[in-house]
Amino acid sequence: MEISNKKTTDSLSRLLKYLNRWRSKVILASLYSILNKIFDIAPEVLIGVAVDLVVKKEDSFVASLGFASITEQVLFLGVVTFIIWALESLFEYLYMIEWRGLAQNAEHQLRVSSYDHAQMLDLEWHEKQSIGNITAILNDDINQLERFLNNGVNQIIQVMVSTVIIGFIFFYISIVIASIAIIPVPLIFVISLYFKKKLSPRYKAIREKVAALNTSIINNLMGIQVIKSFMTFKHERDNLIKKSMEYQNENINAIAISSAFNPLIRMGVLAGFLGTILIGSHMALNGAIEVGSYSVLVFLTQRFLWPFTTLSTLIDDFERSMSSSDRIFDLLSEERQIINNPNAKSPKNIECHIEFQNVEFSYDPKIQLFERMNFDIPFGSSVGIVGDTGSGKTTVAKLLLRLYDINAGNIYLGSHNIKELDINYLRKKIGIVSQEPFLFNASIRDNICYGSDNIDTNTIERAAKKSQAWEFIEKLPNGLNTIIGERGQNLSGGQRQRIAIARTLMRKPEVIIFDEATSSVDNRTEQLIQRALFTIRRGRTSIIIAHRLSTIRNCDNILLIKNGKIVEQGNHGTLIEKKDSHYSTLWAIQTGKSIL
Repeated sequence: MEISNKKTTDSLSRLLKYLNRWRSKVILASLYSILNKIFDIAPEVLIGVAVDLVVKKEDSFVASLGFASITEQVLFLGVVTFIIWALESLFEYLYMIEWRGLAQNAEHQLRVSSYDHAQMLDLEWHEKQSIGNITAILNDDINQLERFLNNGVNQIIQVMVSTVIIGFIFFYISIVIASIAIIPVPLIFVISLYFKKKLSPRYKAIREKVAALNTSIINNLMGIQVIKSFMTFKHERDNLIKKSMEYQNENINAIAISSAFNPLIRMGVLAGFLGTILIGSHMALNGAIEVGSYSVLVFLTQRFLWPFTTLSTLIDDFERSMSSSDRIFDLLSEERQIINNPNAKSPKNIECHIEFQNVEFSYDPKIQLFERMNFDIPFGSSVGIVGDTGSGKTTVAKLLLRLYDINAGNIYLGSHNIKELDINYLRKKIGIVSQEPFLFNASIRDNICYGSDNIDTNTIERAAKKSQAWEFIEKLPNGLNTIIGERGQNLSGGQRQRIAIARTLMRKPEVIIFDEATSSVDNRTEQLIQRALFTIRRGRTSIIIAHRLSTIRNCDNILLIKNGKIVEQGNHGTLIEKKDSHYSTLWAIQTGKSIL
């Protein structure tokens, strides 16, 4: 129980710390909730006053306030009742406005902050996460927290206020009856703590199951073409049923526990209510307490104990919200490993000469990928990188962009170690076209202009022509305004590649990296992309990563990576002349001069 309580306390303290930015709003909303509950309790007290008026007439409590006649007393009581109900309604309106406004503000700010933090986290973190889990945090968990702030906090405050105020009234009227009425309260809290301990891990498991379910749905929708091609509808349906059932079973288990809570609480409430009625009536009949006071006690006992029956719902919402809160703040507490040097530089003029100097790197500490890797790419030159799958070709681009940091050695851009450069500055200097470029569900114009501001049509057309994309864009009925669908699915692979090249050119990078840009296109499209590469690499440092040697044959220098080391380098002519070289063997295979 200690561990569970400590975890819940930590979760709540993290939430309260975050809400501190809206401190004045929280205080105001809490004040309205308190005032609403005070005026909500008042009518029960007025019932006792009304009974007292009927029984004692001229000797009633109201008469002691200076209202002599029965008519004056009734009118006074009517006016006070109206005012109390009006104020109760007013403060209900005000607390609803404040709490709901706070919930919406917190929901918006949390979603934006969480998304912004997530997109700024290192690529290593993203590669270890599932999209479903991240979207579950940004949507489901934040929505759960919004629901709790919307109504749950107000309910907790009002239960506490009613307990204190009614308890005070009870002890003021009769210590004996008050003692009897509160006997169930400790029992209720013990039961509450027990159920909270049982529910907390259940709701954590529920959040994990819904994340797995989201991941499965998103992956299936993204891979719908593969599912249709392989006719695996039943397999995927069964897989989804399994995950959905796991989520459903976790919910059912939690429901089974939380549902048992309310009946037990009701029995405690019944015990207190019966005690008040039986003992209170005996004392009223014997004249120990006034009839009006007895009336107040009867009504207030119900008001005192009945809110505890909502504890099951409150604890249910609270534990769900704390589980969601944990996931949200765990995300927000993730730290970036790749950050700017405190004295990061953004030099105005830099010659984009690239040098890898004794670079060592590994994704897994147990498996070394690069060991003392050295190579040099002069400014304005083009370098092709080739090697077996998994040899680290794409890793070179990731290290240059500082998507990962090296374990040892140095990487230089010009005369500057890239760790000394501002990350935004570094990545603006480098453009990359990947094997599977991501395009947005927008127009061709918007995709080409992505990340660029105030771009005119002529500039877009020039970039499209340089990338060899204009030859198909101008044939489309809507030209640049053509909507290309989600992930560019309305275009062919080669067309998507050329749009991605145009998008990269719009940034005017001084270093451009083509990572397997021709690996999945036909021969004609490869020729078009090669023509684009030949045009756009002028005046830039170019790195072309490829499996197809025909893509890199015109590069000034070619690096062949094997087992994390550069084993061969030179231009195409030099390398194929070495008949026993790995490069010449690959060339012979790809040109049909040799077979495996």
